[in-house]
Amino acid sequence: MREEQDLNDKIQTISKGLKKFLGHFLLPKTNHSLGTCFFLLGFSDWPSLQPLLFALILFCYLLTLVGNSTLVFLAVRDPRLHSPMYYFLCHLALVDAGFTTSVVPLLLANLWGWAKALSRSGCMTQLYISLALGSTECVLLAVMALDRSAAVCRPLHYTALASPRLCQALATASWVGGFSNSLAQTILLGTRQLCGPRRVDHFICELPALLKLVCGGGGAVERQMFAARVVILLVPSAVILVSYGAVGRAVWKMKSQTGRRKAMGTCGSHLTAVCLFYGSAIYTYLQPTHSYSQGQGKFVSLFYTVVTPALNPIIYTLRNKEVKGAAKRLLGRAEWRER
Repeated sequence: MREEQDLNDKIQTISKGLKKFLGHFLLPKTNHSLGTCFFLLGFSDWPSLQPLLFALILFCYLLTLVGNSTLVFLAVRDPRLHSPMYYFLCHLALVDAGFTTSVVPLLLANLWGWAKALSRSGCMTQLYISLALGSTECVLLAVMALDRSAAVCRPLHYTALASPRLCQALATASWVGGFSNSLAQTILLGTRQLCGPRRVDHFICELPALLKLVCGGGGAVERQMFAARVVILLVPSAVILVSYGAVGRAVWKMKSQTGRRKAMGTCGSHLTAVCLFYGSAIYTYLQPTHSYSQGQGKFVSLFYTVVTPALNPIIYTLRNKEVKGAAKRLLGRAEWRER
């Protein structure tokens, strides 16, 4: 009996030691967030809303994957879609699918209650990938505006202007520019010491929410990061405005109503996508950290990371006769083969 009692005492002692050890490393009580985990609060403030959000986000994610994959498949398979506009549209579809995938699985796990904690390295990786793809989309939308401007303003020289080599160079520049901007901001954030509770009041590791944890706030590093966000958002915005200013002048001078409708139909879908993406992104990234509202920020981020990528394939195909024609031809071939 005495030996059993001694054994039980040893087991309890070891158990208490393990609890203290795990509590020290997994749930530290310090004010500095230099440990291994960040705790994502997500939408825990609205528990009754989480099941509905889970269903809506899952639906949007599936729609994004199916819609963008179909768009890429049609553009690759149908020779009539082998033009600069659809070449850039394929890149946009790939960016949207990757951007949403970098966010949604973690968000769904958070809403389901599986993933509330994320390692520091995992958080920085998720931030880098999502920020890189979002920055790439900013540049790519500006490139697409330039393409539409050339098609409307210089139709006779469009084939020579939009050569395959130039299109490849512009698409490559979009990817390189987006990933370089993200790398610079992620490195700058990684050099800062993060203080306070390691609770991120967001559903992902997003830059404005993480900047709230920076020790002391302000400083040269924060100004450099803000300047990087200004460059990646406002410079492409200026390019888009100038491009569509030229398109507007060209359309105004057109005498043919058919030409005007065709030009507006071609540019209208792109302008809709630009307004949806840039409106929410500028609200999130170009306001001072101290005035950033966490509650509003979550829903705005939800819009441009989940809703907009799901809407883009619909926006670009709803009024696009060429894409509809490609889909009908593909379905017609499938039916003919079945017979």
